[in-house]
Amino acid sequence: MNSPLHFQAPLAKSVKVISTTVVVILLAATVAGCLGLPARTPAFVQWFAVLLPPLILLASLPFKVSGYLVSDRELTILRLGWCNRIPLTELVSARADPSAMNGSVRVCGSGGLFGYFGWFWNRPLGIYRAYCTDLSLCVVVKLRTRTIVLTPDSPAKFVAALNARIEPSGGEGKATRP
Repeated sequence: MNSPLHFQAPLAKSVKVISTTVVVILLAATVAGCLGLPARTPAFVQWFAVLLPPLILLASLPFKVSGYLVSDRELTILRLGWCNRIPLTELVSARADPSAMNGSVRVCGSGGLFGYFGWFWNRPLGIYRAYCTDLSLCVVVKLRTRTIVLTPDSPAKFVAALNARIEPSGGEGKATRP
């Protein structure tokens, strides 16, 4: 049994800029809601203006991807306080593709606040799930029933790690190298 390999999920400069900008705007909105609303503003509007911005941050932050683990049996996507586990028995292929998310439309998820995560669509991949922090490091992982895109710090080593752990079953399921 091999020990799990850990891969970082580095934040791209664009994610840092977007996240910082959105956090500042949302905190400023909260302060403005506390201090800047006219006295005759209805109470529910005041509560909404004060509570909604921090709720957006608190709802988004737990989904931030902090890294990936590849063990003998599963791929683990590390989040803040929880993780997604994907059995490697589902793996069909993996390949590095820095342009994987080009032309993508966000269906549901984050388009830059703490990363790119959620459901996306583009013509080459169709509907897929993204767990990304730096779009120049994309790895496309095809599973039996779905496609996911990840951004480990070393795409080539990540794909090689998946190759080393995949079990071919009747000719299917061999990950491809970049």
